[in-house]
Amino acid sequence: MINFIIFVVIMIAADVLIRYSLKQAKAKKEIREREAALDKGLNLDFSHEAVSLKRVEVENPKARILCVDDETVILDSFRKILVLDGYSIDTVERGREVLALIQRNHYDFVFVDIKMPEMDGVEVTKQVKHVRPDIDVIIITGYASVDTAVETMKHGAMDYVEKPFTEDELLEMTKKCLIRRKDRIKKELGPSVHIAKMSDFESREVDEFSIPGGAFISEGHCWVSINEDGTVKIGLDDFAAKMLGKIDGVEPPNPGRVIVRGDALFNIKQNRRTLPFKSPVSGKIIKVNLRLAEDPGDITENPYNENWICMIDADHIDKELGELKIGRSAVGFFQEEITSCRAHFKDIVEKRKRDKSLAGVNGFCFGKIDSLTDPEWKRLTLKFFAK
Repeated sequence: MINFIIFVVIMIAADVLIRYSLKQAKAKKEIREREAALDKGLNLDFSHEAVSLKRVEVENPKARILCVDDETVILDSFRKILVLDGYSIDTVERGREVLALIQRNHYDFVFVDIKMPEMDGVEVTKQVKHVRPDIDVIIITGYASVDTAVETMKHGAMDYVEKPFTEDELLEMTKKCLIRRKDRIKKELGPSVHIAKMSDFESREVDEFSIPGGAFISEGHCWVSINEDGTVKIGLDDFAAKMLGKIDGVEPPNPGRVIVRGDALFNIKQNRRTLPFKSPVSGKIIKVNLRLAEDPGDITENPYNENWICMIDADHIDKELGELKIGRSAVGFFQEEITSCRAHFKDIVEKRKRDKSLAGVNGFCFGKIDSLTDPEWKRLTLKFFAK
C-alpha cells in the first residue's frame, strides 16, 4: 500500500514537472519568435504607408498599437518592451502620419507624445477620436506636461504614461488599459447569448445568457424540452431567471389538470408578489418537480437540467411547436428581449433621477426586479412575461 502511494505521488509530481517544462518551453519559443519578428520588422520598408513607419507584428497579438513620438529612443523602448510581451507595434515619428494609418489599419490603441513639432499630442488625440472613436488614445508625457496630458482626457484620451518609464510600469499600464478596453467593448456589445449543452450550464457567466440545444423557448420565457415518450418538460428560461434573481417560491400546477396553451401554468413567488407564467403548450399535467418547493433558489443558479417545473402530456405538440423559438430564432429573441429590457430599466432609472441602485451588469439589471415599485414591477412583468 505504501509503495502504491509513493508511486502515485511520484506520478503526480512527474505530471506537474512535465506540464511546467512544456509551459516554460512554450514561453521561450514565443520569446524567440517575437525577437525574430522584432529583428525582421525593423529591416522592412513601410515608407509607402508612412515615411517613418516601422512595423513589428506578432502572431495572435494581445492588441495592435500605434506609437507616435519624435524621440526615436522612446519608440525603440516601446517596440522592444511591448513586442516581447505579445503586442503588435507600429511606430511613427510625426503626428501627421497618424491620420492616414488609422484610416488604413486596425489599431486598438494609439500612444502619442504630448509635445511634438507640427502636430502635438492634443491635436492628434482630437483627430483620432474624430476619425476613429473606436481607438483608445494613451498620452506619453514628461513630468512637466502632466497637466496637459490630463487635459487631453477631456478630448477622449483614456490615460497617460509618464516619461521616463520602466519596463514594468509600461507593461502594467498597457495591461490595465487593455482590460478597461475589453470591459467597455463588452458593455457596449451587451450580454452574450449562446446555445450550449445541458452540461455546460453549471459554469455559465453572470453576463451570459444560455439556451439549451434542442430546447424551445416561448414568448413568455418558458423553455420546453421534448422527452423520448413525447411528453414535454417545462421550466423557466435563463432570461427570466436572471431578471428575477432571488426566487422565494415556486407554485407548480396540480397533476391531472388539463391546460390550454396560454393558460396560467405555474407561479413564481418573490417577496409578497406572485408572478404567473403561461403554458406554452396544451395538454394534461402528469408530473411536477416537488424538489423546487424545498429549493426554489436552484432555478436562479441553473434554470435548466433538473430544475424543470412540470411535465405535460401534450395534445397538439406538432402544431404548437411552430409558435415557439428554437436555435437561431431563440437566440435572436433573447437578444431582442435583452435590448428591450435595458431600455426599459434605463427609462425607470431616468424617471427616478438616476437611481444607481438599478445599475446592472452590461446595462441589464440582473436580479433587480424585486427593487421596483409595484407599478414598475407590474408594467415590466406584463411586458416580458404575460405573453
